[in-house]
Amino acid sequence: MTTKIYKSKTPKVYKNKKLNNAEFNTFNLNDYQVFLQLVSKVGGIDELGKYLQSSELPRKHIITAKEFSQMFELDINTTYRVLKTAGKRLARTAITLEKPELFVTQEIPVCSFTEYNNKEGRLTVELNERIMPYLAQVKQRFVLYNLKEVANFGSLYSTRLYELIQEFKDTSWLLKSVEQLRAVFAVDKKFTKYNDFKKYTFGHAVNEINSQYEINLKFTEIKEGRKVIAIRFEFKPTFIRKSVDPRSGNNRNIYIKPKRKAKLQNQEEIIQETLQNQQELPL
Repeated sequence: MTTKIYKSKTPKVYKNKKLNNAEFNTFNLNDYQVFLQLVSKVGGIDELGKYLQSSELPRKHIITAKEFSQMFELDINTTYRVLKTAGKRLARTAITLEKPELFVTQEIPVCSFTEYNNKEGRLTVELNERIMPYLAQVKQRFVLYNLKEVANFGSLYSTRLYELIQEFKDTSWLLKSVEQLRAVFAVDKKFTKYNDFKKYTFGHAVNEINSQYEINLKFTEIKEGRKVIAIRFEFKPTFIRKSVDPRSGNNRNIYIKPKRKAKLQNQEEIIQETLQNQQELPL
């Protein structure tokens, strides 16, 4: 029996951890927001609200100016420009994805086709087939969060750091080398001095995330001699609450994240559920 998939009222971003750590090269904040909204369209939910995907992942998706404007709270005229520009950049950009276990660095085009309809304010994107395995449902090595959680960030670095935190949300800490952070933030040749890099990327991101969430995010520099080589981030963990679904009788985990600050709190609770029987797919 095939489980019916419904469109979620709170779109969810689901991706493999390798993709979560990929370098998005020339993307700015708006380009990355468009990419995340595309990713949120790949899956849906079942009748109980759990994230679910079809057996064959759809590659072609449409983003309208209206829905993007509502999600990221941009005025509609700005949104037209954002979608048109993002369409060009998506078509021209490849992400850099590391597979150290195979001693391989891959360059994967984000999409194979984009089309912007000037009259209707609508962007159509066909994701590249090689990126799809990294958006496919797996038992482990994945990141899942509600798209609305990053919608109010005004910085690409805040969005990317928040995503990294989702990998370690139950451990309350993560460790990244400075070089790894430079890659995730895709700064290329910018901020060559460490103090500038800290100030404008993860230093700013920590402040912005703390301003929106009661997460108590902080960082510690790890040095080799006088040189900073890595950063350890610490934060409030996500708590796992065991429960039994009243309809199916199946056990499930409910992930309860640190609360949003009162001024940003919307009506929905930021609660994420893991699937108990997700199919493992090879990468």
